[in-house]
Amino acid sequence: MEERFFASFIHCFFIAFGVVIGGTVIGSIGSFLTGDAPLSAMNRIAQSIKIWAIVAAIGGTFDAIENFQRGFVDGSTMDLFKQSMFIIAAMIGVKTAILFITWVTNEEIM
Repeated sequence: MEERFFASFIHCFFIAFGVVIGGTVIGSIGSFLTGDAPLSAMNRIAQSIKIWAIVAAIGGTFDAIENFQRGFVDGSTMDLFKQSMFIIAAMIGVKTAILFITWVTNEEIM
C-alpha cells in the first residue's frame, strides 16, 4: 500500500470522530440554552448524526459511488478495496466517538 492511503485512512477516522464529538457538544449547548437536559441530548444527537459523519469523512457520496463504479466496471479492485477501507475507518471513528460520548454522559457527577 502507498503512504497516501494510510494518511487518508487516518483522516477518515478522525474526521468522522470529530463530526460526532463536535456536533454532539454544540448540540448539547443548544439543548442547555433551551432548558433541556444536555447530557441526555448528547446521546440522542450522537445517534442521529452517525450517517452524516460517515458521509463527511469519505468526502461526499458522489466520490464514493464513482470509486465503486470504477472498481466494478473498470476492474480496478484496488479502488474498491481502498474505498471500502475508508468507509470502515469512518465507521470505526463514529463508533469510537459514540462510545466516548456514552462514557462521558454515564459518568457519575460528584
